[in-house]
Order: sequence, then structure tokens, then C-alpha cells
Amino acid sequence: MLSTKDARSKSASEALVNSFGGYPIGYALGIVILPISLTWLQDDLLIANLFVTSVYATVSFVRTYYLRRVFERIGFDDNFMRLGLKFYKKIHWRKK
Repeated sequence: MLSTKDARSKSASEALVNSFGGYPIGYALGIVILPISLTWLQDDLLIANLFVTSVYATVSFVRTYYLRRVFERIGFDDNFMRLGLKFYKKIHWRKK
């Protein structure tokens, strides 16, 4: 059974990864989507706004769902720091 501290730690780790992982995705998406929608902004503001908002919402949903599945697969007792340490040890071990 999860303790409250473990559940909060896992939730905080997941939120941290989701928030800061979303920044580069959103930035790259903006580089692609905003130039496409520029002509629509001049012609029909409503359609352009609906398009941009739906793309960002869809990508956000997929990112959140994927990260939730990753955290569920890792297990409840792990958190972001443990995941980072495991990743570091795996990379460090391969270099030897």
C-alpha cells in the first residue's frame, strides 16, 4: 500500500517531468504550427484559434497519457530521482 508521502512524491515527480518535458515539445510545436496558422489568422481568426488550440490540447493529452503509462510501468516506489539515478548508472556502466 502506498503511503501518502510516496504518492505525493510520485505525483510531484510526474508533474515535474510533464511540465518541464512539455516545454521543448510546445516550443517545437509552436515553430511548426504557428507559421501554418498565420494565413488563417488573417482570413478567419476563429478557425485559426480552434486549430492551434486543438493541436496543443491533443499533444498535451498524448504527452500526459504517455508519461502516466511510463510512471505506472516504473512502479509506485520509484520517483523521478530514482529514475534519473538508474539512467545514469546504466549509461555509466555502458561506458566501461
